[in-house]
Amino acid sequence: MPSPDTAPGIGPDAEPPELSASPVFADLDADRAALLAGCGRPVAFAANEMIFREGGRAEAFYVIRRGTVAIETVVPGRGALTIETVGPGGVVGWSWLFPPYRLQFDARAVTAVRATALDGACLRGKCAGDPALGYELLSRLARVLIERLQATRVRLLDVYGPAGPAALAGADR
Repeated sequence: MPSPDTAPGIGPDAEPPELSASPVFADLDADRAALLAGCGRPVAFAANEMIFREGGRAEAFYVIRRGTVAIETVVPGRGALTIETVGPGGVVGWSWLFPPYRLQFDARAVTAVRATALDGACLRGKCAGDPALGYELLSRLARVLIERLQATRVRLLDVYGPAGPAALAGADR
């Protein structure tokens, strides 16, 4: 993750943390949105730059404002496999929610990316102080988790499943 003082897009012209553009936060109460945004800082990544790597410490999650991010995993003998591609409004990196706070996938900027990085420890502290906020945030992020699991399932079927639609039709019997 780029440091705040060296990351492109950090400086006097950097955009303030903005969450409402993401469907995850779109209808969140303004006071709660401001509370969460207080944990955020603008970051930028160049095309093909790794945002984070599987196994690393999960210290933040990212609300994508501009650009495209590939969520990837390494498949032995096959290399990197893209699980999902996330664009503006999407979020990546939910491992900050669960001990031991280790990243489960890689995230790579496909194009130049501008995002809001939300500090995981800050968010956990705010949620511990306001359990209703914690429940609401977890409920919103759980929807993203479900979508990612479904995307992963489809991708795994593409890679390891039977060949062609005829084979899939026979699997229902």
